[in-house]
Amino acid sequence: MAKKFPEFDGGPEPGGSRERLRVLALCLGEAGAPGGRLAAVLREAAHLEVVWERLAAESLHHQPAALGDLLARQRPGLVLLCLPGGEAGQAGASEGVFAAIQKSRPELSVIALLEADDSGGVHRLMQLGAADFCLAPWRTEELLPRIRRWALAGSERQAVVRHLERDLGSRQFLGESRAFLAAIQRLPKLARCDANVFITGETGTGKEMCARAIHQLGPRGAHPFVPVNCGAIPAELVENELFGHAAGAYTGAATATRGLVHDAEGGTLFLDEIDSLPLPAQVKFLRFLQDQEYRPLGARTACQADIRVIAAANTDLAALVRAGRFRADLYYRLKILTLELPPLRERREDIPLLARHFIEKCAGESGLPVKELASEALAKLLAHAWPGNVRELENIMVQALVLSEQPQITGEDVCLPGDPGAAVEVSFKALKSQAIKEFEAAYVRRLLAQHNGNISRAARAAKKNRRAFWQLMRKHAIRTVEAP
Repeated sequence: MAKKFPEFDGGPEPGGSRERLRVLALCLGEAGAPGGRLAAVLREAAHLEVVWERLAAESLHHQPAALGDLLARQRPGLVLLCLPGGEAGQAGASEGVFAAIQKSRPELSVIALLEADDSGGVHRLMQLGAADFCLAPWRTEELLPRIRRWALAGSERQAVVRHLERDLGSRQFLGESRAFLAAIQRLPKLARCDANVFITGETGTGKEMCARAIHQLGPRGAHPFVPVNCGAIPAELVENELFGHAAGAYTGAATATRGLVHDAEGGTLFLDEIDSLPLPAQVKFLRFLQDQEYRPLGARTACQADIRVIAAANTDLAALVRAGRFRADLYYRLKILTLELPPLRERREDIPLLARHFIEKCAGESGLPVKELASEALAKLLAHAWPGNVRELENIMVQALVLSEQPQITGEDVCLPGDPGAAVEVSFKALKSQAIKEFEAAYVRRLLAQHNGNISRAARAAKKNRRAFWQLMRKHAIRTVEAP
Protein backbone atom coordinates (compact mmCIF):
# COMPACT_ATOMS: atom_id res chain seq x y z
CA MET A 1 0.00 0.00 0.00
CA ALA A 2 2.71 2.44 0.97
CA LYS A 3 5.42 3.53 -1.42
CA LYS A 4 8.37 5.75 -0.65
CA PHE A 5 8.80 8.92 -2.66
CA PRO A 6 12.18 9.02 -4.46
CA GLU A 7 12.08 12.81 -4.45
CA PHE A 8 11.99 12.79 -0.65
CA ASP A 9 15.03 10.62 -0.02
CA GLY A 10 17.04 13.63 1.13
CA GLY A 11 14.78 14.21 4.13
CA PRO A 12 15.45 16.80 6.77
CA GLU A 13 18.97 17.74 7.64
CA PRO A 14 20.18 16.26 10.92
CA GLY A 15 21.31 18.56 13.64
CA GLY A 16 20.41 20.12 16.93
CA SER A 17 20.30 18.55 20.37
CA ARG A 18 16.56 18.63 20.92
CA GLU A 19 14.56 15.42 20.62
CA ARG A 20 13.39 14.92 17.07
CA LEU A 21 9.68 14.66 16.36
CA ARG A 22 8.60 11.91 13.99
CA VAL A 23 6.01 13.15 11.51
CA LEU A 24 4.15 10.89 9.09
CA ALA A 25 3.39 12.74 5.83
CA LEU A 26 0.61 10.93 3.95
CA CYS A 27 0.14 12.01 0.34
CA LEU A 28 -3.09 10.77 -1.21
CA GLY A 29 -3.31 9.81 -4.87
CA GLU A 30 -1.49 12.22 -7.17
CA ALA A 31 -0.14 14.46 -4.43
CA GLY A 32 3.47 13.89 -5.41
CA ALA A 33 4.07 17.38 -6.76
CA PRO A 34 2.62 19.23 -3.75
CA GLY A 35 4.41 16.71 -1.58
CA GLY A 36 7.69 17.79 -3.15
CA ARG A 37 6.98 21.44 -2.30
CA LEU A 38 6.05 20.41 1.24
CA ALA A 39 9.33 18.51 1.59
CA ALA A 40 11.25 21.69 0.77
CA VAL A 41 9.45 23.50 3.58
CA LEU A 42 9.96 20.74 6.15
CA ARG A 43 13.63 20.22 5.23
CA GLU A 44 14.42 23.48 7.02
CA ALA A 45 13.30 22.03 10.37
CA ALA A 46 16.21 20.00 11.67
CA HIS A 47 14.23 18.72 14.67
CA LEU A 48 11.68 16.90 12.47
CA GLU A 49 12.05 13.34 11.25
CA VAL A 50 9.60 13.06 8.36
CA VAL A 51 8.44 9.71 6.99
CA TRP A 52 6.87 10.08 3.53
CA GLU A 53 4.21 7.67 2.28
CA ARG A 54 1.99 7.79 -0.79
CA LEU A 55 -1.45 6.20 -0.46
CA ALA A 56 -3.70 5.16 -3.31
CA ALA A 57 -7.46 5.45 -2.73
CA GLU A 58 -8.04 1.86 -3.87
CA SER A 59 -5.53 0.60 -1.31
CA LEU A 60 -7.53 2.11 1.54
CA HIS A 61 -10.69 0.46 0.22
CA HIS A 62 -9.19 -3.00 -0.31
CA GLN A 63 -6.73 -3.06 2.60
CA PRO A 64 -8.19 -0.80 5.33
CA ALA A 65 -5.97 -2.35 8.01
CA ALA A 66 -2.76 -1.52 6.13
CA LEU A 67 -2.70 2.09 7.34
CA GLY A 68 -3.18 0.92 10.91
CA ASP A 69 -0.17 -1.35 10.48
CA LEU A 70 1.82 1.58 9.10
CA LEU A 71 0.94 3.73 12.10
CA ALA A 72 1.90 0.96 14.49
CA ARG A 73 5.21 0.47 12.71
CA GLN A 74 6.24 4.11 12.39
CA ARG A 75 4.75 5.43 15.69
CA PRO A 76 4.54 9.07 14.53
CA GLY A 77 3.79 11.97 16.85
CA LEU A 78 1.77 13.79 14.17
CA VAL A 79 0.20 13.15 10.76
CA LEU A 80 0.31 15.56 7.82
CA LEU A 81 -2.37 14.68 5.26
CA CYS A 82 -1.45 16.10 1.85
CA LEU A 83 -4.40 16.19 -0.57
CA PRO A 84 -4.15 16.73 -4.33
CA GLY A 85 -6.09 19.69 -5.73
CA GLY A 86 -9.52 19.95 -4.13
CA GLU A 87 -10.38 17.55 -1.35
CA ALA A 88 -13.53 16.38 -3.10
CA GLY A 89 -11.61 14.13 -5.44
CA GLN A 90 -10.22 12.10 -2.57
CA ALA A 91 -13.30 12.12 -0.30
CA GLY A 92 -13.46 8.36 0.23
CA ALA A 93 -9.72 8.04 0.74
CA SER A 94 -9.60 10.80 3.35
CA GLU A 95 -12.46 9.11 5.21
CA GLY A 96 -10.45 5.91 5.25
CA VAL A 97 -7.41 7.72 6.63
CA PHE A 98 -9.34 9.28 9.50
CA ALA A 99 -11.16 6.02 10.26
CA ALA A 100 -7.86 4.14 10.50
CA ILE A 101 -6.30 6.79 12.73
CA GLN A 102 -9.33 6.91 15.02
CA LYS A 103 -9.25 3.15 15.37
CA SER A 104 -5.53 2.59 15.96
CA ARG A 105 -4.12 5.92 17.22
CA PRO A 106 -7.00 8.20 18.30
CA GLU A 107 -4.66 10.52 20.18
CA LEU A 108 -2.84 11.53 16.96
CA SER A 109 -3.45 15.01 15.63
CA VAL A 110 -3.91 15.35 11.85
CA ILE A 111 -3.09 18.54 9.95
CA ALA A 112 -4.73 18.63 6.52
CA LEU A 113 -2.75 20.32 3.74
CA LEU A 114 -4.76 21.52 0.74
CA GLU A 115 -3.63 23.07 -2.53
CA ALA A 116 -6.93 24.87 -3.21
CA ASP A 117 -9.03 27.16 -1.06
CA ASP A 118 -11.97 24.77 -0.77
CA SER A 119 -14.13 25.93 2.17
CA GLY A 120 -16.46 22.95 1.83
CA GLY A 121 -13.54 20.54 1.83
CA VAL A 122 -11.98 22.22 4.85
CA HIS A 123 -15.23 22.02 6.79
CA ARG A 124 -15.62 18.36 5.93
CA LEU A 125 -12.08 17.51 6.96
CA MET A 126 -12.57 19.25 10.30
CA GLN A 127 -15.75 17.25 10.78
CA LEU A 128 -13.88 14.03 10.04
CA GLY A 129 -11.36 14.87 12.76
CA ALA A 130 -8.62 17.10 11.35
CA ALA A 131 -7.07 19.18 14.13
CA ASP A 132 -5.96 21.98 11.77
CA PHE A 133 -5.46 22.79 8.10
CA CYS A 134 -3.04 24.78 5.99
CA LEU A 135 -3.58 26.07 2.46
CA ALA A 136 -0.91 26.33 -0.23
CA PRO A 137 1.50 27.98 -0.69
CA TRP A 138 2.91 26.46 2.48
CA ARG A 139 5.43 28.55 4.39
CA THR A 140 7.79 27.45 7.11
CA GLU A 141 6.75 30.22 9.50
CA GLU A 142 3.11 29.10 9.27
CA LEU A 143 3.43 25.33 9.13
CA LEU A 144 6.10 24.62 11.75
CA PRO A 145 4.31 26.38 14.65
CA ARG A 146 1.20 24.34 13.82
CA ILE A 147 3.23 21.13 13.84
CA ARG A 148 4.82 21.92 17.19
CA ARG A 149 1.52 22.98 18.79
CA TRP A 150 -0.49 19.96 17.66
CA ALA A 151 2.28 17.45 18.33
CA LEU A 152 2.42 18.70 21.92
CA ALA A 153 -1.38 18.57 22.20
CA GLY A 154 -1.37 15.02 20.88
CA SER A 155 1.24 13.83 23.38
CA GLU A 156 -0.64 15.46 26.25
CA ARG A 157 -3.91 13.89 25.10
CA GLN A 158 -2.22 10.50 24.82
CA ALA A 159 -0.90 10.79 28.37
CA VAL A 160 -4.33 11.74 29.69
CA VAL A 161 -6.04 8.84 27.95
CA ARG A 162 -3.37 6.38 29.07
CA HIS A 163 -3.53 7.42 32.71
CA LEU A 164 -7.31 7.62 32.84
CA GLU A 165 -7.69 4.17 31.32
CA ARG A 166 -4.98 2.54 33.38
CA ASP A 167 -5.50 4.11 36.78
CA LEU A 168 -9.02 5.46 36.83
CA GLY A 169 -11.04 3.79 34.12
CA SER A 170 -11.96 6.23 31.39
CA ARG A 171 -15.58 5.06 31.49
CA GLN A 172 -16.01 6.94 34.74
CA PHE A 173 -15.63 10.19 32.79
CA LEU A 174 -18.71 10.02 30.60
CA GLY A 175 -20.24 13.09 29.04
CA GLU A 176 -20.36 15.22 25.93
CA SER A 177 -21.92 18.42 27.27
CA ARG A 178 -19.92 21.61 27.04
CA ALA A 179 -20.04 22.21 30.81
CA PHE A 180 -18.75 18.72 31.61
CA LEU A 181 -15.97 18.76 29.01
CA ALA A 182 -14.83 22.21 30.15
CA ALA A 183 -14.33 20.84 33.66
CA ILE A 184 -12.67 17.57 32.65
CA GLN A 185 -10.25 19.27 30.27
CA ARG A 186 -8.87 21.24 33.22
CA LEU A 187 -7.69 18.08 34.99
CA PRO A 188 -4.31 17.69 33.20
CA LYS A 189 -3.58 21.39 33.71
CA LEU A 190 -4.36 21.19 37.42
CA ALA A 191 -2.26 18.03 37.68
CA ARG A 192 0.86 19.69 36.27
CA CYS A 193 0.98 22.22 39.10
CA ASP A 194 1.63 21.14 42.69
CA ALA A 195 -0.48 23.89 44.29
CA ASN A 196 -3.56 23.21 46.42
CA VAL A 197 -6.82 22.63 44.55
CA PHE A 198 -10.34 23.49 45.70
CA ILE A 199 -13.17 21.54 44.02
CA THR A 200 -16.76 22.72 44.26
CA GLY A 201 -19.84 20.79 43.23
CA GLU A 202 -23.02 19.33 44.57
CA THR A 203 -23.19 15.89 46.16
CA GLY A 204 -22.81 13.17 43.56
CA THR A 205 -21.05 15.22 40.87
CA GLY A 206 -17.76 13.28 41.11
CA LYS A 207 -15.49 15.47 43.24
CA GLU A 208 -13.44 12.58 44.62
CA MET A 209 -13.15 10.98 41.18
CA CYS A 210 -11.71 14.22 39.80
CA ALA A 211 -9.39 14.58 42.79
CA ARG A 212 -8.04 11.09 42.08
CA ALA A 213 -7.54 12.02 38.43
CA ILE A 214 -5.55 15.13 39.38
CA HIS A 215 -3.41 13.03 41.70
CA GLN A 216 -2.82 10.22 39.20
CA LEU A 217 -2.01 12.54 36.32
CA GLY A 218 0.49 14.55 38.36
CA PRO A 219 4.04 13.85 39.54
CA ARG A 220 2.72 12.44 42.84
CA GLY A 221 0.76 9.68 41.10
CA ALA A 222 3.05 6.90 42.33
CA HIS A 223 2.51 7.95 45.97
CA PRO A 224 -0.57 7.55 48.23
CA PHE A 225 -3.92 9.19 47.65
CA VAL A 226 -5.66 9.53 51.01
CA PRO A 227 -9.33 10.58 50.95
CA VAL A 228 -10.90 11.99 54.11
CA ASN A 229 -14.53 12.92 54.68
CA CYS A 230 -14.29 15.67 57.27
CA GLY A 231 -18.02 15.47 57.97
CA ALA A 232 -17.73 11.83 59.05
CA ILE A 233 -15.15 12.49 61.81
CA PRO A 234 -16.41 13.60 65.25
CA ALA A 235 -15.26 17.16 66.00
CA GLU A 236 -13.21 16.08 69.03
CA LEU A 237 -11.27 13.51 66.99
CA VAL A 238 -10.43 15.55 63.87
CA GLU A 239 -7.02 16.72 65.06
CA ASN A 240 -6.07 13.21 66.17
CA GLU A 241 -7.17 11.72 62.84
CA LEU A 242 -5.21 14.25 60.81
CA PHE A 243 -2.01 14.55 62.82
CA GLY A 244 -1.92 11.47 65.05
CA HIS A 245 -0.81 11.36 68.68
CA ALA A 246 2.17 10.41 70.81
CA ALA A 247 2.10 7.61 73.37
CA GLY A 248 0.45 8.83 76.59
CA ALA A 249 -1.10 11.88 74.91
CA TYR A 250 -4.40 11.04 76.60
CA THR A 251 -5.93 8.27 78.67
CA GLY A 252 -5.87 5.05 76.72
CA ALA A 253 -3.22 6.21 74.22
CA ALA A 254 -0.76 3.45 75.05
CA THR A 255 1.11 3.68 71.76
CA ALA A 256 1.85 6.40 69.24
CA THR A 257 -0.37 6.59 66.17
CA ARG A 258 0.40 8.19 62.83
CA GLY A 259 -2.23 10.48 61.35
CA LEU A 260 -3.65 10.77 57.84
CA VAL A 261 -1.18 13.52 56.96
CA HIS A 262 1.63 11.07 57.59
CA ASP A 263 -0.14 8.38 55.55
CA ALA A 264 -0.27 10.75 52.56
CA GLU A 265 3.47 11.49 52.63
CA GLY A 266 4.70 12.26 49.12
CA GLY A 267 1.17 12.03 47.74
CA THR A 268 -2.17 13.77 48.02
CA LEU A 269 -4.54 14.36 50.93
CA PHE A 270 -8.11 14.84 49.75
CA LEU A 271 -10.35 16.61 52.27
CA ASP A 272 -13.98 16.24 51.26
CA GLU A 273 -16.64 18.36 52.99
CA ILE A 274 -13.92 20.69 54.21
CA ASP A 275 -16.67 23.01 55.45
CA SER A 276 -17.28 20.52 58.29
CA LEU A 277 -13.78 21.09 59.70
CA PRO A 278 -14.16 22.58 63.24
CA LEU A 279 -12.63 26.02 63.84
CA PRO A 280 -9.87 24.73 66.22
CA ALA A 281 -8.81 22.18 63.62
CA GLN A 282 -8.91 24.88 60.95
CA VAL A 283 -6.30 26.88 62.89
CA LYS A 284 -3.92 23.93 63.12
CA PHE A 285 -4.43 22.90 59.54
CA LEU A 286 -3.73 26.43 58.37
CA ARG A 287 -0.44 26.37 60.27
CA PHE A 288 0.40 23.07 58.59
CA LEU A 289 -0.29 24.50 55.12
CA GLN A 290 1.92 27.49 55.82
CA ASP A 291 4.93 25.59 57.19
CA GLN A 292 4.42 21.97 56.07
CA GLU A 293 4.97 21.09 59.70
CA TYR A 294 2.63 19.58 62.27
CA ARG A 295 2.83 18.39 65.85
CA PRO A 296 1.00 15.18 66.83
CA LEU A 297 -1.08 15.39 70.00
CA GLY A 298 1.18 15.12 73.04
CA ALA A 299 4.39 15.24 70.98
CA ARG A 300 7.23 17.60 71.84
CA THR A 301 8.78 17.78 68.39
CA ALA A 302 7.29 18.83 65.07
CA CYS A 303 7.10 16.56 62.04
CA GLN A 304 7.66 17.50 58.42
CA ALA A 305 5.30 16.44 55.64
CA ASP A 306 5.49 16.75 51.86
CA ILE A 307 1.95 16.40 50.57
CA ARG A 308 -0.44 18.09 48.17
CA VAL A 309 -3.86 19.08 49.49
CA ILE A 310 -7.05 18.90 47.45
CA ALA A 311 -10.16 20.12 49.26
CA ALA A 312 -13.80 19.93 48.24
CA ALA A 313 -17.12 21.29 49.42
CA ASN A 314 -20.73 21.02 48.29
CA THR A 315 -21.70 24.29 49.97
CA ASP A 316 -20.84 27.93 49.36
CA LEU A 317 -17.63 28.18 51.36
CA ALA A 318 -17.34 31.92 50.66
CA ALA A 319 -20.70 32.41 52.39
CA LEU A 320 -19.43 30.47 55.42
CA VAL A 321 -16.40 32.75 55.49
CA ARG A 322 -18.65 35.81 55.52
CA ALA A 323 -20.72 34.23 58.30
CA GLY A 324 -17.59 33.63 60.40
CA ARG A 325 -17.93 29.84 60.29
CA PHE A 326 -14.83 29.26 58.19
CA ARG A 327 -11.49 31.03 58.40
CA ALA A 328 -10.84 33.38 55.50
CA ASP A 329 -7.08 32.79 55.58
CA LEU A 330 -7.55 29.02 55.33
CA TYR A 331 -10.09 29.49 52.55
CA TYR A 332 -7.62 31.45 50.44
CA ARG A 333 -4.82 28.97 51.21
CA LEU A 334 -6.95 26.15 49.88
CA LYS A 335 -8.38 28.01 46.90
CA ILE A 336 -5.22 28.50 44.84
CA LEU A 337 -6.44 26.41 41.91
CA THR A 338 -10.16 25.77 41.44
CA LEU A 339 -12.38 23.27 39.69
CA GLU A 340 -16.16 23.63 39.50
CA LEU A 341 -18.18 20.54 38.58
CA PRO A 342 -21.59 21.15 36.98
CA PRO A 343 -24.71 19.51 38.43
CA LEU A 344 -26.50 16.96 36.27
CA ARG A 345 -29.43 19.31 35.63
CA GLU A 346 -27.00 21.63 33.78
CA ARG A 347 -25.74 18.83 31.54
CA ARG A 348 -29.01 17.09 30.65
CA GLU A 349 -27.72 16.06 27.23
CA ASP A 350 -25.44 13.60 29.09
CA ILE A 351 -28.32 11.83 30.85
CA PRO A 352 -29.07 9.28 28.06
CA LEU A 353 -25.38 8.42 27.71
CA LEU A 354 -24.92 8.00 31.47
CA ALA A 355 -28.16 6.06 31.86
CA ARG A 356 -27.14 3.55 29.18
CA HIS A 357 -23.72 3.18 30.75
CA PHE A 358 -25.19 2.39 34.17
CA ILE A 359 -27.62 -0.10 32.61
CA GLU A 360 -24.76 -1.91 30.86
CA LYS A 361 -22.61 -1.80 33.98
CA CYS A 362 -25.37 -3.24 36.19
CA ALA A 363 -26.26 -5.88 33.62
CA GLY A 364 -22.64 -7.01 33.39
CA GLU A 365 -22.22 -7.22 37.15
CA SER A 366 -25.52 -8.99 37.85
CA GLY A 367 -25.85 -11.20 34.78
CA LEU A 368 -29.03 -9.49 33.60
CA PRO A 369 -29.74 -8.72 29.92
CA VAL A 370 -29.04 -5.19 28.73
CA LYS A 371 -32.27 -3.31 28.01
CA GLU A 372 -32.99 -0.18 26.03
CA LEU A 373 -34.77 2.84 27.50
CA ALA A 374 -38.29 3.44 26.24
CA SER A 375 -39.05 6.99 25.15
CA GLU A 376 -41.32 7.66 28.13
CA ALA A 377 -38.61 6.43 30.52
CA LEU A 378 -36.07 8.75 28.91
CA ALA A 379 -38.56 11.61 29.12
CA LYS A 380 -38.91 11.07 32.88
CA LEU A 381 -35.14 11.07 33.32
CA LEU A 382 -34.77 14.28 31.32
CA ALA A 383 -37.46 16.04 33.36
CA HIS A 384 -36.15 15.12 36.82
CA ALA A 385 -34.28 17.72 38.89
CA TRP A 386 -31.54 15.25 40.01
CA PRO A 387 -30.65 16.64 43.46
CA GLY A 388 -28.34 13.63 43.91
CA ASN A 389 -26.75 14.14 40.49
CA VAL A 390 -24.86 11.30 38.76
CA ARG A 391 -24.86 9.10 41.87
CA GLU A 392 -28.64 9.34 42.08
CA LEU A 393 -28.97 8.53 38.37
CA GLU A 394 -26.88 5.38 38.81
CA ASN A 395 -29.05 4.19 41.71
CA ILE A 396 -32.25 4.85 39.73
CA MET A 397 -31.01 2.92 36.69
CA VAL A 398 -29.87 -0.06 38.78
CA GLN A 399 -33.29 -0.20 40.40
CA ALA A 400 -35.07 0.16 37.05
CA LEU A 401 -33.09 -2.67 35.42
CA VAL A 402 -33.57 -5.04 38.36
CA LEU A 403 -37.33 -4.42 38.63
CA SER A 404 -38.12 -4.26 34.91
CA GLU A 405 -40.07 -7.23 33.53
CA GLN A 406 -40.47 -5.91 29.99
CA PRO A 407 -38.07 -6.11 27.01
CA GLN A 408 -37.52 -2.37 27.51
CA ILE A 409 -37.21 -0.20 30.60
CA THR A 410 -40.53 1.64 30.64
CA GLY A 411 -41.61 4.82 32.35
CA GLU A 412 -43.23 2.76 35.11
CA ASP A 413 -39.87 1.10 35.86
CA VAL A 414 -38.24 4.48 36.51
CA CYS A 415 -39.20 5.32 40.09
CA LEU A 416 -38.11 8.86 40.92
CA PRO A 417 -38.25 10.20 44.47
CA GLY A 418 -40.18 13.29 45.45
CA ASP A 419 -43.11 15.07 43.89
CA PRO A 420 -42.99 14.97 40.05
CA GLY A 421 -44.17 18.56 40.13
CA ALA A 422 -40.94 19.53 41.83
CA ALA A 423 -39.00 18.44 38.79
CA VAL A 424 -38.01 20.90 36.12
CA GLU A 425 -41.12 21.83 34.16
CA VAL A 426 -40.63 20.77 30.57
CA SER A 427 -43.40 20.52 27.98
CA PHE A 428 -44.25 17.23 26.29
CA LYS A 429 -43.17 18.67 22.96
CA ALA A 430 -39.78 19.70 24.33
CA LEU A 431 -39.24 16.30 25.97
CA LYS A 432 -40.18 14.49 22.78
CA SER A 433 -37.80 16.66 20.76
CA GLN A 434 -35.00 16.03 23.26
CA ALA A 435 -35.60 12.28 23.24
CA ILE A 436 -35.51 12.17 19.43
CA LYS A 437 -32.32 14.22 19.41
CA GLU A 438 -30.60 11.89 21.86
CA PHE A 439 -31.77 8.81 19.97
CA GLU A 440 -30.49 10.14 16.65
CA ALA A 441 -27.07 11.06 18.07
CA ALA A 442 -26.66 7.69 19.80
CA TYR A 443 -27.85 5.84 16.69
CA VAL A 444 -25.37 7.60 14.42
CA ARG A 445 -22.47 7.04 16.80
CA ARG A 446 -23.34 3.37 17.20
CA LEU A 447 -23.46 2.81 13.43
CA LEU A 448 -20.14 4.59 12.93
CA ALA A 449 -18.56 2.44 15.63
CA GLN A 450 -19.97 -0.78 14.10
CA HIS A 451 -18.60 0.13 10.67
CA ASN A 452 -15.18 1.35 11.85
CA GLY A 453 -16.02 4.97 11.07
CA ASN A 454 -16.92 4.38 7.41
CA ILE A 455 -19.68 6.90 6.68
CA SER A 456 -20.81 5.24 3.45
CA ARG A 457 -21.30 1.82 5.03
CA ALA A 458 -22.98 3.35 8.10
CA ALA A 459 -25.37 5.24 5.83
CA ARG A 460 -26.26 2.04 3.95
CA ALA A 461 -26.94 0.26 7.25
CA ALA A 462 -29.26 3.12 8.22
CA LYS A 463 -30.96 2.85 4.80
CA LYS A 464 -30.16 6.50 4.16
CA ASN A 465 -28.20 8.11 1.38
CA ARG A 466 -24.75 9.30 2.29
CA ARG A 467 -25.67 12.98 2.20
CA ALA A 468 -28.62 12.52 4.56
CA PHE A 469 -26.45 10.55 6.98
CA TRP A 470 -23.78 13.24 6.84
CA GLN A 471 -26.44 15.86 7.60
CA LEU A 472 -27.33 13.89 10.73
CA MET A 473 -23.67 13.86 11.77
CA ARG A 474 -23.42 17.62 11.28
CA LYS A 475 -26.74 18.22 13.07
CA HIS A 476 -25.46 16.50 16.20
CA ALA A 477 -21.91 17.91 15.97
CA ILE A 478 -20.34 14.48 15.60
CA ARG A 479 -16.97 15.85 14.58
CA THR A 480 -14.80 12.78 14.81
CA VAL A 481 -15.30 9.29 13.56
CA GLU A 482 -15.77 6.91 16.44
CA ALA A 483 -14.47 3.37 16.35
CA PRO A 484 -14.77 0.64 18.97
